[in-house]
Amino acid sequence: MGKLIYMLSIFAFCFGLIPVQAQKVKIDTNERYDLYLLIGQSNMAGRGTIEAQDTITDPKVSMLNKAENWVPAKSPLHFDKSFAGTGLGLTFGKIMAEKSKQKIGLIPCAVGGTSISMWMPGAYDRVTNTHPYDDAIRRTKVALKNGQLKGILWHQGEGDASKEKAAQYEQRFDSLMLNLQNDLSVDISTIPVVVGELGRFYCERNSGGNQINLVLKHIAEMQINRALVSSKGLIHKGDSVHFDAASQRELGKRYAEKVIKLKKKLN
Repeated sequence: MGKLIYMLSIFAFCFGLIPVQAQKVKIDTNERYDLYLLIGQSNMAGRGTIEAQDTITDPKVSMLNKAENWVPAKSPLHFDKSFAGTGLGLTFGKIMAEKSKQKIGLIPCAVGGTSISMWMPGAYDRVTNTHPYDDAIRRTKVALKNGQLKGILWHQGEGDASKEKAAQYEQRFDSLMLNLQNDLSVDISTIPVVVGELGRFYCERNSGGNQINLVLKHIAEMQINRALVSSKGLIHKGDSVHFDAASQRELGKRYAEKVIKLKKKLN
């Protein structure tokens, strides 16, 4: 009887009658990547509804997960909150891999709801029980064992959308870049730094958003290695704050286009 059961099991397995558990994809820990740091708040982390195309992996695009292991990149890249969804990072990574012919390593570090003041050394975000800046430094240092930092993507500003906070925004952004340079031992002026506009839909009902967008534009114009991504034509997911999934994928394309142009300019 035991032999019969064994033979039946083999038959069932061969003909697909017994489901096979998905194998965990292992990534060579000696792999080398062009690394990109993703920082900011919820629209960098992504709140778009995850659709089928957002879960399709590319063998040339990996992400540093919450446990600080390299895994195939797919949405959600971020883990700042339980409802993290589709963001711009995956599309960005796939385009960069295709255009540069290099393997891409994404370092997701955005934290929803954070103001730019939370992106300073030692700052603590009580909502997520994290230290956004310090955590980003730790995670990036782990990633640097497997590659070189090739760019910084920043999308943040809703948390600072007021006249008073907007007035301090550029100074705080410059401090953030200087801190990253010192703590990561990377010459920030030699790599692309791309910032994204807040959603135009958000700015329609929040004048502070328009002020932040003006500051972001000025920030991008001040250094040769910086660029601004427009949010023109993009739509929200129904809350007038967060880009929907399709808009996030479009943002990823726009970020990639800016990085590619900056790399040509800087080389």
